Order: sequence, then structure tokens, then C-alpha cells
Amino acid sequence: MTDQVDNWHKLARYDTNIQGELHANLLRNNGITVSLQPLSAMPGMNSGIVLWIQDTDLAHAQRILDSIDKDAASLPEPDDDNGGTL
Repeated sequence: MTDQVDNWHKLARYDTNIQGELHANLLRNNGITVSLQPLSAMPGMNSGIVLWIQDTDLAHAQRILDSIDKDAASLPEPDDDNGGTL
């Protein structure tokens, strides 16, 4: 019998909960078990989150996160020209 508590490894830390949850869902959609650890015990504080992964999935999960094109994921700069004149 193995102690599965020792089989978890910290994969990533995110500054916002939504960012961590999005990456966790991406990993789950690829068949990887993810555990989320919010950095605040108070709901809605959005203080960040840590993703934990089983050691058997660690390399695969890291490859998935590394393959995300962070430049393409950023939003374009807003256009200040609304077509009107002052």
C-alpha cells in the first residue's frame, strides 16, 4: 500500500484564482488529475492558487503548460479611437 499523499508535486502558482482554474481545466481535459490549493481561506479573495499534480502526470502536465502560447493568449490593446471627434 502506498501513501498517495506523498505522490503530489507542486506544478505551478498563479497570482489569480481564475488563471489557475483555467490551466487546471486544461489539464483535466487532457486526462490529468489536478488538485487546487487556494492561497486564501476566504472565498472570493482571489489571492492566488497553486496547482498540485500526481508524480506520474508531472512531466505530461508540464509539457502541456509549456506549450501554451502566452503571447497569443494576451488581449489586444484597446483602440482609443471611437470614431467620434471632439
